Amino acid sequence: MSTTQANPTGRARVTRPAGSPRRDRHPADTLPVARVMVDSPLPHLDRPFDYLIPAELADVVVPGSRVRVRFAGRLLDAWVLRRLEASEHDGRLAYLERGVGDEPVLTPETTELFHAVAHRWAGTFADVLRLGVPPRHARAEAAVSAQPSPLPTPPDTSRWARYRAGAAFLTAVSNGRAARAVWNATPDEDWAARIAEAVQAALAAGHGALVVTPDARDARRVDEALTALLPKGAHVTLTADLGPEARYRRWLAVRRGAVKAVVGNRAAVLAPVADLGLIVVWDDGDNLHAEPRAPYPHARDVAVLRSAMGGVPLLVGGFARTAESALLVESGWAQPIVADRAVLRAATPRIVALGDDVELERDPAARSARLPALAFRTARAALTADRPVLVQVPRRGYQPSLACARDRSPARCEHCHGPLAAAARQAVPTCRWCGRLAVDWHCPLCQGTQLRASVVGSSRTAEELGRAFPGVVTRTSAGDAVLTDIPAGPSVVVATPGAEPSVPGGYGAALLLDGWSLLSRPDLRAAEEALRRWANAVSLVAPDGTVIVGADESLPVVQALVRWDPAGYAERELADRRELDFPPVSRLASLTGAPADIAELLSLAQLPASAEELGSVPVQPARGPEPVEQLRSLIRVPRRDGIALAEALHAAAAIRSAKKSGSAVRVALDPLELF
Repeated sequence: MSTTQANPTGRARVTRPAGSPRRDRHPADTLPVARVMVDSPLPHLDRPFDYLIPAELADVVVPGSRVRVRFAGRLLDAWVLRRLEASEHDGRLAYLERGVGDEPVLTPETTELFHAVAHRWAGTFADVLRLGVPPRHARAEAAVSAQPSPLPTPPDTSRWARYRAGAAFLTAVSNGRAARAVWNATPDEDWAARIAEAVQAALAAGHGALVVTPDARDARRVDEALTALLPKGAHVTLTADLGPEARYRRWLAVRRGAVKAVVGNRAAVLAPVADLGLIVVWDDGDNLHAEPRAPYPHARDVAVLRSAMGGVPLLVGGFARTAESALLVESGWAQPIVADRAVLRAATPRIVALGDDVELERDPAARSARLPALAFRTARAALTADRPVLVQVPRRGYQPSLACARDRSPARCEHCHGPLAAAARQAVPTCRWCGRLAVDWHCPLCQGTQLRASVVGSSRTAEELGRAFPGVVTRTSAGDAVLTDIPAGPSVVVATPGAEPSVPGGYGAALLLDGWSLLSRPDLRAAEEALRRWANAVSLVAPDGTVIVGADESLPVVQALVRWDPAGYAERELADRRELDFPPVSRLASLTGAPADIAELLSLAQLPASAEELGSVPVQPARGPEPVEQLRSLIRVPRRDGIALAEALHAAAAIRSAKKSGSAVRVALDPLELF
């Protein structure tokens, strides 16, 4: 069998024609050449190759289909981009080995989108395709119908009318205009129902719709809202918890046009929805929207790219607003959808922060206490009124972080230097990295042997509140034990951010504890993320309830929560980022790898003249007894040069890949975490 290898023109050529057992193969009569992308993570192979289509596969090989090809002596998967009458390569071409199913998995629109995503984030087409196309299941292909679902009736837009430009946006979606908006929902809003109405508007006009949520819980809420509004079978959910076969079956229904509405998590933004007429991204500040696999795109940015490429209406919504969304509004590319102050006042519970002058006069320890008297009074009043109380804590576990009781230095494992934690009262401290017990721990600085909690987790908080409110049901929602909802009635719910269960009628009160833990993180987005988590918790409280924020009220981010002004805070955050020349006003590339590999990559990259290297810092060693030295370097360019930066880094990675030089360097554009 003939083997192939790359050549400078990017075509596949025969290197061993003799001895092939399939020398009698003949090319197809029409369009006998297939241009394919080979499934390879190597950057220097991220280009199309030409193969001959044997006559027996003439009806199977179509644009978008999967095939198997012989490449450099190995049998690899590949995807057909197009069929051609002839190849530009002068030498002999190898034949395709076989087709894989009769289902074309790529459309012209998704092929263009995958190339654009790979181009923008310095990745490869194969990497993006693995994110957007699930693995094949032959049994699922036979079980999917191509019969389209019926169209729904136009939606009721009265609830959208409470927002400025809200009803106008739905009208634009119904008319197929490329409207783009950033929506700040009021705290009492049934956001899933409003999104369902927007999807209904798109489907009633004969267009498709795509909704991207951070996690499966939010996807289920939108799924329930769509089920109540749309005809049966008009939409599907695409989440990882479905299982490979069920997910592929639903994905195929979308690919064949039988279903025109999709709800899912970050990978769903690449779904092949036909005649796409609306993209919705909910809570774009959640870091779950950032893809942890190469090329590391963010779902919001992919949605913006897809909207711009196809003129598709886009709605980015949430209770808070990110600096990236604020830039979309400031530039005029998107319009804001916000409620008037009168509507906000009626929809927002009373929010009180620590440091209030009146409360400090009554309780001087309120500023430093974790649970000041005001928090107890507020919780007790809600419980007395037979209403539940939500307590949000940043960390799960009992004592997730320990420190020396004498000098307050962080307690570390003697073997791997990982952080120590305690799982219960009187429990032996355990390393969170290697799991070893720290039986004879002593502080390397002061030789002390006593430990104290530097951070209190959800389990310890629930234990303390159980003693403070005897006879009241105390629930915990965190980690692997997340509650979706709870019944109405007096109870205390201790939850970590994102794990707060809903309750009919809303909570009577909420205590947002340990604000310092959220705000003191060494992260560019720490304050923005704290506001987002607090805002999501406030949205679960009834409008006549009370929220206590465990943070200093003099901080701008706390004031933004008290006044419920997430849009104003996002504008201020964007202005600060502009002063510092940080994203989103600039684009950053994060390079992670061995020092020599990073140095070689940068020496090969033809970076734009505006590129600025911000320096390198050591990366936290990999968990284990033998850490490997790695650095992380940041390269910054103005936003206008972002594509040039991505092209330069991809080209340099391709050169290193072709030379088989050293180890790969992780290249991430616009990372959420800078260091």
